[in-house]
Amino acid sequence: MENYTMEGRTYRYYGQEAPLYPFGYGLSYTTFQYRDLVLSPPVLPICANLSVSVVLENMGQRDGEEVVQLYLRWEQSSVPVPRWQLVAFRRVAVPAGRETKLSFQVAAEQRAVWAQAWRLEPGTFTLFAGGQQPGQRTRAPSEVLSAQFTVTGAARPLRGC
Repeated sequence: MENYTMEGRTYRYYGQEAPLYPFGYGLSYTTFQYRDLVLSPPVLPICANLSVSVVLENMGQRDGEEVVQLYLRWEQSSVPVPRWQLVAFRRVAVPAGRETKLSFQVAAEQRAVWAQAWRLEPGTFTLFAGGQQPGQRTRAPSEVLSAQFTVTGAARPLRGC
């Protein structure tokens, strides 16, 4: 094997074609609603971690579990990167008619790109939170919230943080 690129070999690099069974695929006997996606701070230094919170509410009449997923998208990068990258997930049990607030940390390392070595770059990023991948077309209703944040500072090697 001489071509080690991931183009066309994994959902992260399929381009516009959606995977048949994406991460988190499945059925539920209840419905969930996402709201109040908060990124803190919205502008952060190049080596800082991002705090994320989102509220998940079980809108149905049955107890249920949801796999809450966070995806990251680079708006501009100096090297090829995935359309979006899974940076966190958590399976959460929510009783019928109740809600829960979830908190996550997205580490600086998860924003690193490979350019002969792992490096962090400044720029604008979009974070997606929901029960499925961004842009996923399914018959089961599920929301995906999004919010942008900005990373400031000069590009630097990951190990320099």
